[in-house]
Amino acid sequence: MATLQTGRGSAAPKSNWDRVAEMDEFRLLLLAKKEFIVPATIFFVVYYFLLPVLVGYAPALMAKKVWGAVNIAYLFALSQFFVAWGIAWAYVVAARKFDMYGEHIMQHLTKEGLLKDEGGKAA
Repeated sequence: MATLQTGRGSAAPKSNWDRVAEMDEFRLLLLAKKEFIVPATIFFVVYYFLLPVLVGYAPALMAKKVWGAVNIAYLFALSQFFVAWGIAWAYVVAARKFDMYGEHIMQHLTKEGLLKDEGGKAA
């Protein structure tokens, strides 16, 4: 990574953000988020578009009556609400792990004196 140079040729001091971006804890946080968000997004998009695809390519299957006028297509459409809620619940569970990484980052920054503790003074 390139550093900014001042007029005299010396490197500019790193910002707090640069220090955080270089921390292992921050990299682990980004990796943990990526490991959840990418598969969850792919699953949701595939599941969401599966309904119109099945209605278009398997209309006989989707038109099968399950109970009265309710057919498989209606049940599949209704299930999308429950899938969205399930993904939201899974994110809440995964966010606890993200919060742990965030806590470690904050503790590390407080130890380095880059953040003030709750008493208002640098740790």
